[in-house]
Amino acid sequence: MNHKRLTLFAGHYGSGKTNIAVNYALLLASEGKRVCIADLDIVNPYFRTKDSEGELVAAGVHLVSPAYANSNVDLPALPAESYRLIQDRSTYGIMDIGGDDRGAYALGRYAEAIREENNYRMAFVLNCYRPLTATVEDAIGIMREIEAAAGLKFTCIVNNSNLGPETTPETLLATQDFASRLSRETGLEIWLYTAEERVAEEISGLPVLPLRLQSKFFDLPSSGLHGLNGGS
Repeated sequence: MNHKRLTLFAGHYGSGKTNIAVNYALLLASEGKRVCIADLDIVNPYFRTKDSEGELVAAGVHLVSPAYANSNVDLPALPAESYRLIQDRSTYGIMDIGGDDRGAYALGRYAEAIREENNYRMAFVLNCYRPLTATVEDAIGIMREIEAAAGLKFTCIVNNSNLGPETTPETLLATQDFASRLSRETGLEIWLYTAEERVAEEISGLPVLPLRLQSKFFDLPSSGLHGLNGGS
């Protein structure tokens, strides 16, 4: 897998950004790389990168998160240490960006430095089973809102379409056409297809799943999810 020095994961609420960011950080660490992951999600206080702090630390991954993460205090403030990802070019940095445009504003302060280094990948995390990204037009609309807020353009797509614990190989494979259409209409490559380990095992013969999501991090509830809308 081709790695960039900085990898930014952004997308709609509930698309699975945090889950993917954690798994990708662990993948880089398993390859012997120095890794730092920053939780820039100042919008969603529920499923945070800090929830996986034990596993990340055990793997040698440095975690940067807001001081009040996982508490009942919700302040839209980021630690100064977040700049470490930008300044220390000997470290592979991963940023978990908050949902939609409001969360992406936090990324704006780093945009100029990220563009200057020009060694980054900004991935749009797609879950087309979510209500507000159920059509290609809606997904593109979310993408443009995030880009405007962040001051950075997406460079690729991660197809993380799933129905949480109800995901089957069939529901995952049914999203390939949607992801391909989004790729064609935006001109962005599909960088990753993802699947929880259980599902990935059942379709391991297909070359579309380079990132398997560890089951212990895959606890996305199915409430609020719905079937794939094939129209755009």
